[in-house]
Amino acid sequence: MTPDSALDLLVLHAVRVTGYADTPVIADRYGLDAAETKEALHDAEARGWVQYTAFAGTGGWSLTESGRAENERRLAAELARAGGADEVRDVYREFLPLNALLQRACTDWQLRPTAGDRLAANDHSDPAWDARILYELAGIDRALIPLADRLGNVLTRFRGYDARFAAALARVQAGEGAWVDRTDVDSCHRVWFELHEDLIATLGIDRHANP
Repeated sequence: MTPDSALDLLVLHAVRVTGYADTPVIADRYGLDAAETKEALHDAEARGWVQYTAFAGTGGWSLTESGRAENERRLAAELARAGGADEVRDVYREFLPLNALLQRACTDWQLRPTAGDRLAANDHSDPAWDARILYELAGIDRALIPLADRLGNVLTRFRGYDARFAAALARVQAGEGAWVDRTDVDSCHRVWFELHEDLIATLGIDRHANP
């Protein structure tokens, strides 16, 4: 039976993978009870693991340096208990080439170089250019399914990335182009960013050293 993660670990990890989010978003990330999530966040705040900041009318939680260290310590212990470290490392190695493809697709969605400006914005007036990007995203979507299945067989908290990516891609294919790379919705880029953060946090990898 695939192991479930403890609530306090999930709350701390939800802060990690979302980067910065308010309590309802943190609770929703793993389908947790809102009151229990709030209590766990305040407990983590008292321990110096998370901090709440507000600006421009919005507020959210983020991890402190000690919180990142505690998150990674707990994730490593959980992975060791599950006996899935080798499988997650193997998935990560297969994930990296897809990550390069996803980054290129998002860049091409934002930029369409011209003879006079290699950083010209993509105004989406060239259907062939955009169709190529959607074809690449569809290929990434198909490749993600078996990887997500393997991860989900190690720990239940890994489940759902493939469904979320497919849902975002479906909205793009239906004409909602912002769902490729918007950061304030569950876009293809947002889902992929969270999966990348999840993998490197679980394996204790430095994102900057291993982009």
